[in-house]
Amino acid sequence: MILQEGLGVTGNIMFLEEIKMNPVVGLDVAKGESQVQAFLDKKKPYKRSFKVAHTVEGLESLHRYLREIENLTGIRPPVVLESTGHYHTPVVQYFEERGYLLIIINPLVSYRAKSSSLRKVKTDVIDAYHLCELYYKEDLEPNKKRGIQLLNLRNLTRQHENVTGIYVQTKLQFQAVLDQVFPEYHGVFGDLYSVVSLLTLLEYPTSGDVLVVDEEALGNKIDEFCTSRSRKWANTKAKKLIAAAAKNPFQTTLYQSHIMSLEMYIKMLIEYQKHLSKLEEEIGALAKEIEEYKIIQSIPGIGEKIAATIISEIGEIDRFNHPKKLVAFAGIDPSIFESGRFKGSVNKITKRGSSRLRHALYMAVRCAIRDCRKKKTTDEVIPRNKRLREFYDKKRKEGKPYKVAVIACANKLLQWIYALLQNNSTFQDLA
Repeated sequence: MILQEGLGVTGNIMFLEEIKMNPVVGLDVAKGESQVQAFLDKKKPYKRSFKVAHTVEGLESLHRYLREIENLTGIRPPVVLESTGHYHTPVVQYFEERGYLLIIINPLVSYRAKSSSLRKVKTDVIDAYHLCELYYKEDLEPNKKRGIQLLNLRNLTRQHENVTGIYVQTKLQFQAVLDQVFPEYHGVFGDLYSVVSLLTLLEYPTSGDVLVVDEEALGNKIDEFCTSRSRKWANTKAKKLIAAAAKNPFQTTLYQSHIMSLEMYIKMLIEYQKHLSKLEEEIGALAKEIEEYKIIQSIPGIGEKIAATIISEIGEIDRFNHPKKLVAFAGIDPSIFESGRFKGSVNKITKRGSSRLRHALYMAVRCAIRDCRKKKTTDEVIPRNKRLREFYDKKRKEGKPYKVAVIACANKLLQWIYALLQNNSTFQDLA
């Protein structure tokens, strides 16, 4: 044993203990507050657990507590917390700016660790305690700070997906009301949800409103709503609208509530279209500034929206040191079940990763393997992505069902994406 001169036996023991210390702070994050528990070393909790609010004052008090542990041990303690959607973002941002090592773990990992105990106890204090214990048991990877550009793109693509979902639901509700008021209106315009179609229906919501207006006035109104088309086109649509109103089974509307609902849904659809258009513009402008976006878009079958979603969900490729880790992050790796002599042969994918990335890959594969005409003037058809289509056909010939073959293609596509991003090259460079 090497002793420090001038410290004596007691001083050297304290010195060695101080070297061995491995402090950590566990945070059980909730909405607007966190439960805090600190350990100076394995099985050595420090003080009692307490709560801090996610305010400037609360985070400053937590920072003072971390500095206290650092002064005591001589080591800056890492902070362990669960990924909780957006509740942990103020904590992460505050301590990232101050240079602390953050370890954000998947809740499934912490749940598995807590389930090892026979006692069924669930409190915030115990959860924070378990996070500290997990730090000493598992080899946890530190959180890698993501670029602002990619996070902005991820927020925009997710918002676009959310608004699209609401827009689709509104369209279904709108159709249900329209079928009870003016079902014959469906065939008047080529696109029922075009701006000119919705504005015309907003102006004339019932067949009775249409029939009391002469054809010329109706044509003038349609022409006013759609200045990009000719007057002849507007007159044609006016005739079709009058014919549809004459055939409409509901010549009189008994329920005024249907009219009010129809007007409300039309206004909502128009607003959602504006929001989606604005989001698409922002996504397109931001994505074009990112080099990885151009690389992914070079793969045949991947368009602008899917490319933006894929790159924003993956983030920095150096987060993954092996393509299998990226496949697992997407949740398309096969689950494995073996017990004794039994070996499971029907294994589904884990679905443990990013559902948005998984859906984007599924749609990208479907687009890539689909046939398309080589030229409009000929009947010759070719797949959008020949190499992926060959792989898909191979799996189908092996007897794999459609979805199994598609998921195998998604796995292959994701490995291509990993290779392209790592080598900073386009798809054509590999062909």
